[in-house]
Amino acid sequence: MSVKKYIQDNQEKFLNELIDLLKIPSVSADPKFKDDVFAAAEFVRVSLEKAGADQVELCQTAGYPIVYGEKIINPELPTVLVYGHYDVQPADPYELWDSPPFEPVIKKTERHPEGAIFARGSADDKGQFYMHVKAFEAMMSNNELPCNIKFMIEGEEEVGSEHLDIFVKENKEKLKADVVLVSDTHMISLENPSVTVGLRGLAYMQVEVTGPNRDLHSGTYGGAVANPINILCKMIASLQDENNHITIPGFYDKVETYADDYRKALNDAPFDLEAYKKELDINDVHGEAGYSTIERVGIRPTLDVNGIWGGYTGEGAKTVLPSKAYAKISMRLVPNQDHKEISKLFEEHFKAIAPASVKVKVTPHHGGQAAVVSTETPGYRAADLAIQEAFGKKAIPTREGGSIPICSLFQKELGLDPILLGFGLDTDALHSPNEHYGVKNYYMGIETIALFFKYFKDEASK
Repeated sequence: MSVKKYIQDNQEKFLNELIDLLKIPSVSADPKFKDDVFAAAEFVRVSLEKAGADQVELCQTAGYPIVYGEKIINPELPTVLVYGHYDVQPADPYELWDSPPFEPVIKKTERHPEGAIFARGSADDKGQFYMHVKAFEAMMSNNELPCNIKFMIEGEEEVGSEHLDIFVKENKEKLKADVVLVSDTHMISLENPSVTVGLRGLAYMQVEVTGPNRDLHSGTYGGAVANPINILCKMIASLQDENNHITIPGFYDKVETYADDYRKALNDAPFDLEAYKKELDINDVHGEAGYSTIERVGIRPTLDVNGIWGGYTGEGAKTVLPSKAYAKISMRLVPNQDHKEISKLFEEHFKAIAPASVKVKVTPHHGGQAAVVSTETPGYRAADLAIQEAFGKKAIPTREGGSIPICSLFQKELGLDPILLGFGLDTDALHSPNEHYGVKNYYMGIETIALFFKYFKDEASK
């Protein structure tokens, strides 16, 4: 039986296993789900053992464990290190989901006519990393594993991968490989398969603005005492000018500029602006002047408010002048922008623009560096050849706006470029209510990953 036939014959089994994994609410950001995050790690450990991996273990960290496993068939052969994460984003607000986020259901959509799995983590990243486990199982079951394989599946990607950094630095020999394979990105479409060759970095901050020492009656004190919410909104608004250019001094100092031919090549990728707006139900796009939507997402930095709160938000009215106001702000960064430097610049500027009537506290959360990989490596060539065989088309290299902090760490500490072989779509509602992942994408991913191993053995030996 061929690997492809094994995958086809076991599709229902593979899907049911993924559904069981998706039922586990492994939200790393919320301590109330701590036991569930550990349960997801155990699920991955057992799955790797059943698939045929050796040396499978839960590597404990100061946070959540890293699941490690390997199959070394011949030390002389190339080794592929597979990275993924079993933790997921919070599912809040639950009321905006059409079905419970941890009770997976399969429904047809316009982009997924064969059906999509609706559940938190379906596309990011359980559905995608589990493809690697099943591709490995298929190759093992047919005695057709062409390369050595190592798995490193973590549980803290959604909160910054803080402890993975330590693990990688302390286990370089254990993680020694020839390429890192990651499925935590999307492709343009099944009709236009692509490979991500660039990711943005991230600096994530929380700000707190304090006015009076307690909530006040807005009639008695309104107009005489600073309202922290009003002040915070003005401060945030000032962070971008009329061209949506970020106003933090020094923010753009290390931002790379690109030649016209490179920008043209980016914009040659298939992209339907009208369909994009229709999908999002918006009348027009919005962003930094002078750049296309593809460029704004792929090669330009951003600043966005991810949440803002304070005062009274319950039912009815309460005439209160709040003591405090808060916001969570993220900045997506491009190559050469160091997330620690940018966090410091943000903090200094945000404090500097605050009026004397309030106090400001800035707390940096997690961050990571941008990563760009070459299309001239054996790993990229293997990915391209695998896609050509599975999809019948060459891969389109693209740059994506998201961040995977560990990718730059792989480059720095292990000397390896990550191959970002993702199979989700940009419409899969990652980090949003009703996240979903195409069933066909899942199966095509398993098949393509198995082909990658076949081609990487040849390309790495050239």
